[in-house]
Parts: sequence; C-alpha cells; structure tokens
Amino acid sequence: MRTSPPFRADHVGSLLRSAPIKEARLKREKGEIGAAEFKEIEDREIENIIRRQKSIGLQVATDGEFRRAWWHFDFYGLLDGVELRDVDSGIQFQGVQTKAQAPHIVGPLRFPSTHPMLEHFRFLNAHSQATPKMTIPSPNVLHFRAASVNAKLYPDREALFASLADVYSQAVRAFYEAGCRYLQFDDTAWAYLCSKDEVQKAKQRGTEVENLPEAYGRMINRVLEAKPDDMVITTHICRGNFRSTWITSGGYEPVAEVLFGACNYDGYFLEYDSDRAGGFEPLRFVPKGKKQIVLGLITTKTGTLEKKDDIKRRIGEAEKYVALDQLCLSPQCGFASTEEGNILAEDEQWMKLRLAVETANEVWG
Repeated sequence: MRTSPPFRADHVGSLLRSAPIKEARLKREKGEIGAAEFKEIEDREIENIIRRQKSIGLQVATDGEFRRAWWHFDFYGLLDGVELRDVDSGIQFQGVQTKAQAPHIVGPLRFPSTHPMLEHFRFLNAHSQATPKMTIPSPNVLHFRAASVNAKLYPDREALFASLADVYSQAVRAFYEAGCRYLQFDDTAWAYLCSKDEVQKAKQRGTEVENLPEAYGRMINRVLEAKPDDMVITTHICRGNFRSTWITSGGYEPVAEVLFGACNYDGYFLEYDSDRAGGFEPLRFVPKGKKQIVLGLITTKTGTLEKKDDIKRRIGEAEKYVALDQLCLSPQCGFASTEEGNILAEDEQWMKLRLAVETANEVWG
C-alpha cells in the first residue's frame, strides 16, 4: 500500500453532518446557544468522525467540512477583498437550487493570516492519528462563480488571475506552516469546461472562455510553485453535488491535455460513477511517473452499495491508459458538499468508505 497521499483508498473530504451538528446549528441560528457551546459540539463531533475514519482503515482523515455551510463560499467569504452576499437566486441543479448567495470580489485580494480554516486544520491535525487532509476550493472556481469583480482593481482576466495566484500561494504557505502536508483544491470549473451547455451559460454571463483551460493551468502552476517538496497538493474535479443532484455532464477530453499533462498537481480525484463522466480515454494524457489518478468509482449520490467485482473491472479498464501503480480508489465526490448533504444514511456513507478500503486492499495488497 502507498504510505504517502493520495492513498490507495482515499476520499474527497466532506461527510454527512451528524444529528448533533444539525441540531446545534439550528439552535445557534435561533440564538439558543452561544458560540463557545456551539464550537464544543463541533469539536466533539469532528473528533468522533476522525476516530471513525481510522476505525474503518482509512489512512487519511478530514474534519468532514463540519464547520462549513458550503464547500467553497465559506472559504472565499473569509478572504480579504471578497464579500459573500445574498443574491436573487441560488445555483441551479437538477430540479433544486442552493441558498441564494454568491461571492463578490470588491477589494484587493489577500489570504489573511487569521483565516479561520487554518485553525480548523490545526484542530484536525492535533486529533488525528492518520494523515490529515485539508480541502479548500480552487482559485478557478472563484473566477468562475464570482458574481461581480471590481474592474478598477482587476480590469482583465490576467490581472485577476495574477492576484489569485498570489493569494493561493499565500494560502499554501500558511497551511504548510500550520502543519498541513496534504492539501486539496476542489474544482468545478474544469468540469464546466467539459460541458457545451455550461460553456454557453458562461459566455452569456460575460465570462471570457477563450483559452480558459490554458489560463487556469498557468495560474494553478504558479500557485504550486509555492509548494514545499514534502507537501502533496491534489485536486478534485466535480460536476456538482447538492442533495444528490448534479450540474454538468461530459467527459474530460476537452481539458485533459492541459489538466493532466500540463498542470503540476500530485494527484487528481476524478468522478467516474456514471455515464455522465465519459470513458477513461482522456487518461492517456497522464504522464508516466508519480502522478496519481484517484478513480471515483463509488457514488456518493445514493446509498446503494457497489459490487467489488464491478469496481475491480472498471479499475482494469482504466489500466489500459494509466499503470496500476498510478491509480487509487475513492467515492466520486464528497457526501455533503453543502451542509444539507446528499440523500443517503450515515451508515450507508460509512459502508461505502469501508468498501473503498476493502477493495483497495484486495487490488493493491
């Protein structure tokens, strides 16, 4: 088995919020409990899931994103220069939409040394016997999802991307100094660029999409230059995940050459749980060597448990394009990209994570 991340059995990061967390959040919103009591409940529940991840054999531990409402907007809203505001409508999924909020870039961007998620990681690190992984949203998504940008500060895409690269370089160094050696950039923008419909919507919003994959790749590589040699940074490419629904369809082909061949990530968590993901052919752009492809062959959108033989067969199909020693296994996405969570039971979630561990042990030994 691999002793460094990403591991043969890994997971994207978010977990279904426990009942005590949900109850405490409601009480906090009503003013029935204070911030200190709420944090005590969060701490206790995060300690519980850290132990649970260890008990089923995972070599990685996350805090389940229990302190967040969103996988991305909480992080962005706490950056200097970004405001998270209420907007007219939420993000549209299949028949449902999220809360109506969006980030606005209003001032000079900076990663503050007091960003709360640094302390979130420190807590995870202090209570985990496994390798702690921190998940944060990619800079690409802030560009793609920003409802407005201060044009005086950032008159064009290159100016904004240069600033985002600096901000994320600051973040990488700050998390490293906090003890983080396994960091993940969650990213929906690449998946949107694989969908003709989403590209068209982006154009209608005024997003400049020409040569955007190449521009994203350059920005990511500038950020990764800040990564020390003993730090691993991976990315998760997501097609949308809210209440077991999704946004985009389309294989990785439109971005594969840049994403796999030109970006300097150490690993890629890829969604391969449905036909919407296309085939494994785009993996031919993965260079031979150390890069790891984490196959998301176990869905987080339903509680139905996959069969080991089916998972092993699909790993074999991926081997036609990537050597087995460059492959890993995980669920395809998080179980709760927002606090609402997907439509499955907590026991089903843990069964799926255990399935990933057991299957990986049988495939890689």
